This record gives sequence, C-alpha cells and structure tokens, in this order.
Amino acid sequence: TFDKVKAPITILLMGSAEKLTGPKVKTIFVEDLKPEEAAQHAPEPSGLNNLGNTCYLNSVMQCLRNVKVFRQGLQQSDSNNNSGYANANAVASNTNVPPSVAPFLRTMNSTFHSLDRSLDPVSPTPFVMSTKMAFPQFAETGANGAPQQQDAEEFLSGLLTLAGQGGQMQGKENIMKAYKNAGVDVDEKELVGVGNLVDALFGIQMEETYTCDELEVMKNSENDKNDSAGVDVDVAMADATSSDAEAAVVRHDLHRKLVCNIQGGSDSASQTNVTHVMEGIALALNGKVEKHSEVLGRDAIWTRTQRMSRLPQILALQFGRFYWKETPDSQDHTGVKCKVMKPVAFNGELDIYEFCSAKVQKVLKKSRDKALKEEEDRVTAKLMGAAKSGADADGGNDKKMGDNDESEKKNASMAMDEEGAGDDDDDLKAALAMSMAAAPTEDDTSDSEDVMVGPGLPKEFQGKYELFAVVTHKGRDADGGHYMGWVKAEEQGGGSKIADTEEDNADWFVFDDDEVSPCKTEDVLKLKGGGDWHMSYLNFYRAKK
Repeated sequence: TFDKVKAPITILLMGSAEKLTGPKVKTIFVEDLKPEEAAQHAPEPSGLNNLGNTCYLNSVMQCLRNVKVFRQGLQQSDSNNNSGYANANAVASNTNVPPSVAPFLRTMNSTFHSLDRSLDPVSPTPFVMSTKMAFPQFAETGANGAPQQQDAEEFLSGLLTLAGQGGQMQGKENIMKAYKNAGVDVDEKELVGVGNLVDALFGIQMEETYTCDELEVMKNSENDKNDSAGVDVDVAMADATSSDAEAAVVRHDLHRKLVCNIQGGSDSASQTNVTHVMEGIALALNGKVEKHSEVLGRDAIWTRTQRMSRLPQILALQFGRFYWKETPDSQDHTGVKCKVMKPVAFNGELDIYEFCSAKVQKVLKKSRDKALKEEEDRVTAKLMGAAKSGADADGGNDKKMGDNDESEKKNASMAMDEEGAGDDDDDLKAALAMSMAAAPTEDDTSDSEDVMVGPGLPKEFQGKYELFAVVTHKGRDADGGHYMGWVKAEEQGGGSKIADTEEDNADWFVFDDDEVSPCKTEDVLKLKGGGDWHMSYLNFYRAKK
C-alpha cells in the first residue's frame, strides 16, 4: 500500500514524452492477403493438375502463360463480349468459325486467370473438356479406358489455329490494342498482310526459292568449256543459253514455327551430322524436291531454299524428334512412330541473321553494325581510361628522374611507332577496304528503310532471340512418356555467369504438372537429349532488346 510510502518520492521515467503513434508502414502478412494478392508474392508460381495424361497440355500452357501480348488478346476478347468471347448466335451465323472456338478460348483464358490468382495447383477441367471437343483425337482412350498420351506440338499448333480464328483476335484495331495493353509499341505499317494477333505474334513469313539443278549444271558446264577453250561465247550461243534458262520460282508462305531437323546423321545414309540447333535449322530450310520443268519438259530435281522475310516477336522452334518409320514387312501395321534420341545442343540466345532474306538482313545489319561500333567505342574508352590513369601514376615518378630521361622515353616511343607504322598502315587499309565492301550503298539503305522486319519488335532489333520457355519430353516411347515445362522467371535475382561462359545463369522454374521447382539456365541447357532424361522438344524464344 501507498500508506507506508513517505514523501518525497523520486520516480524515474523511461521513454519519450511525445504522444505514441503506430508504425509508419503497416506490417502485412501473406496469410492476411486475398488469394490473388498472395499469389503475386508467392516464391513459386502455381502448377496444373494432371487429369489423365494431360501433361502435354499443362506444359504448353505454362510456356504461353508469360506471353503478355497473347494474354491481352484473350482478356480483351473476354471483356468485349457479353458471354465471354462470342455468343452462340454469332458463332453459329459464321460458317467459317468452328463452334468450338468460343468455349476453347474462354476456358483457356479462365485457366490462365486461375493460375494468376491461386497459390495451390489448378485443375484445368473445363479447358481439357473444351480441348477434347475442339480436337476429337485428344479424347482417344486406351484399352483400359484411360486417356492416351498426346503430342505437345500438335496441341500447340491446334491452339494457335483456333486462337487465330477468334473474332476479337482479328483486325488491326484489335491487334494494336492487345500490343498497347501489353506495353509493346507497334506501328500500323508493320501489320500489313497480318490478319490476326496469332500471325502477328508467332507468324514467320517465309520466302521460298526453287532453282532447277539440271539447268544449273548445264549452264555451269557450258561456261567451263568456254573458259577452257579460251574463246568468248558468241551471240547465238548466248541467245540459246538465255532461252534455255528457267527463272527461279519464288513463293511466300506463312509459318508459325521453325523446325530443327535432327535426323541428319542418325544413320549411315545421312549426309549431315546435326549436333547443334543452328545446323538443324539450316538443314530444314534447305532441301531437294521433284518438280516439273517447263524448259526440260519433264520432272526434275530442284533446290529449295527458305529464308525469313518477316520475323515474329515470339519464335517457336520444334525439334524433329518424332518421325514415322515405315514397316512394310509387319503383319499388323504398316508403320511405327519413332523418337530420335541423339543430343542436339542449344544456347540461351538464338541468332537467326543467316536465315533471313537479303532485304531483312540489310535492315538487321544496320543495327548490328551500330551495336558493334558502340561496343568498340566502349572498350576503347575503357582502355584509354586505364592507360591514362597508368600514365598519370608513372608521370609522378618520372618527374623525379629529370627531363633527360623523359625526352629519351619520348624519342624511343616515337622510334617504335615509326618502325611499326608500315604494318599498321597495311592492316588499317585492309580493314578499311573490307568495311567499304560490306557497307551498304545508298540504294541499299533506301530499300532497307521500306522493309518492315516484323510487328512489335524492339527498336534497332539485331535478329537475336532469347530463350524463355522449353517443353521437354522424357521417355523412349513416342506415344507415351511425360512432358514438362521449363519457364524463365520474370523476376531475376543476383546475376551470375555459367562456368567458363559469358551466358547469364538466370532463374527458371520447372513445371512437372502440379509440382513446381526452381532451377537455373545451366540446368535448361542440359536438356539437349542423348539419354533417358528430359530432352527439348519445343523451344520458345522472344525478341531480344
């Protein structure tokens, strides 16, 4: 009690006399957030449940999940129609659009939306059902009634085909709106000849050139005879040669993916041993076909050369691992689907400059030369700065040695410069001659300014793409096995390099259906095949800034 306390009493107060206030920043726990907000702060994105051999669908969906322009096209379609995409009456009235397009796109967008809002794995039941309605072959079952494994590339091709037929995916206005909402600048001039968002984003305009081999051989042999005889070709022979010449056939076609042909070198009859993705692409873009020749009046062998005349923002690449092998001696079937297991290496960057048409190369070369000059200037400035700092340090010590020593050094340096001047001048002249020969003329520059390389590409695009997603297949059975998706993380941590390389070892996620795990670029680059481990089947690249 205070009765026994005698005055005076000394009391010591600890703390501040100011009024107490709460924390300036309120602490928020993940448990208190809404599901869609908590999903944004999750260390790993959510996966997709396997509903019975649906890994082919899950892996492709995870790879397309981060294609923002494509996602915007789906979302704007959802917001522009009362029923979600296109009402049933509108679809039924348009005989060119299959009725399965609307539910397919609607459920696909809903699946993406659920992945963004959930911490737990998502069951894509509505999307799987709409997929089987749109593609009856994906509804096939085995002898035990279980769904059969399907091809991930066939699913991707079908997905892009149906998406391109969606009403809100078509037209320049809708295409530009999707790019704008995704934060990508696109000029209306770049969309000339583009009918829908899928073709704008994934479409590759191919320029195919066909030349008759036999006529080329005849022309070359005739030139060799004239050269060996030491006489000029007379007017009559020149007219005959020109009349026999058949002009090259040039065609343009639209593709939505590149193919890496890896069957070269798989047996003794193969002429090319493909070990890298660049070799496989070159093999797929060139080939021989049998075609009728008007000059010869019969079928002949022609050389087919394909080059890209319009580039996509998203480049899909298929490794030709599956092929159909004929078995005429078999009693129960006439063929079997096989898988090529050989390793084919790839990098985190794909340079497609050599696979482009001449006009596109002229445009890309300007950006590449500019970037090369900037890099050379940066290195030169760095070396000059280091040399200057070293000279300043040496200059402080040289002052103590006297003027005589300084003049001797200058004279020796001048003598060395004069001695090597002859060699340097020769090298400089040779380099100048090469640069003048490679530099585009004024006509080439004016032509390249009118060439549209592709819609939505970064400014000063150099023709280089960065890998951001991979679909892999594990197993030796082409009709079985397991698919997984590997996707580059949007937010990267501390930068590091892969050992003995200059390539960034970025953060990735591997999606094994509902199980998601972190990995690195070095793990992805090991997916080249050659064993029973996962090997790349579909690679997705995006234009590099």
